[in-house]
Amino acid sequence: MPENCATTLITGASSGIGAATARTLAGKGMRVILTARRLERLLDLKTEIKENDGDVEIFQADLTREDERQSLFDKVIFTCGQPDVLINNAGAGWYGYYANMPWEITHDILALNISASMHLTHLFLPGMLARRTGHIINIGSIAGSFPNQGVAIYSATKSFLDAFTSSLYREVRSSGIHVSVVRAGAVVTEFSESAASRSHGRHLPTENMGVTAERVAERIWGLIQRPRKVIYVPRYLSIIPWVESTFGWLVDRLGPLLLKYRNR
Repeated sequence: MPENCATTLITGASSGIGAATARTLAGKGMRVILTARRLERLLDLKTEIKENDGDVEIFQADLTREDERQSLFDKVIFTCGQPDVLINNAGAGWYGYYANMPWEITHDILALNISASMHLTHLFLPGMLARRTGHIINIGSIAGSFPNQGVAIYSATKSFLDAFTSSLYREVRSSGIHVSVVRAGAVVTEFSESAASRSHGRHLPTENMGVTAERVAERIWGLIQRPRKVIYVPRYLSIIPWVESTFGWLVDRLGPLLLKYRNR
């Protein structure tokens, strides 16, 4: 691991990929700064990491709110200084017909999946540029390049992250700053349950499939050690853009049938 990668800020760290990444990076000797809405979960995770001799700080924040994102930035800089790595992991989803999706849920998903990542990047990037070192990691999804029925807004937000990552990567490539996106497939977390708990939401077809959050966390650790623009988890999902371009017409026909079946 590069010596300058000592401190990592992880959003959405109370569960799933965020919590697993916090444990993994702390176990590798990195200082982790964790933020999420659920303070109780953060406190439990902080205790666990400290019991394993990890270096951790926590800050409760609702990242759908612009004022709380700014407050988080101010607290992190004052308490911990400029982080070396920013992992934009916080995200939410919903599964079902877009026409049935309450606008309030759409608004919250856009705010968390897009606005929070953009705003925090905008806040922390100048400090990285000033030091000519840093790494921004956006947690994306194969849904960004393989959009499917039932996850219209989620897929759109992940496509946005893909485009943003590529553009920013090209802007700062010669500055010493790394920008990456993790395109993960199905991951066994609380994501499906959370999506289904929202108004008119349904369980995702992939809720019982996928890799563990710990496996994603290990790949993120590898990405910090050897930065690249894009990684896939699992690796074989790198064929997804080809699948979309070659067989997208088939998904166009079969996808609606799957969504109809899942919504019975």
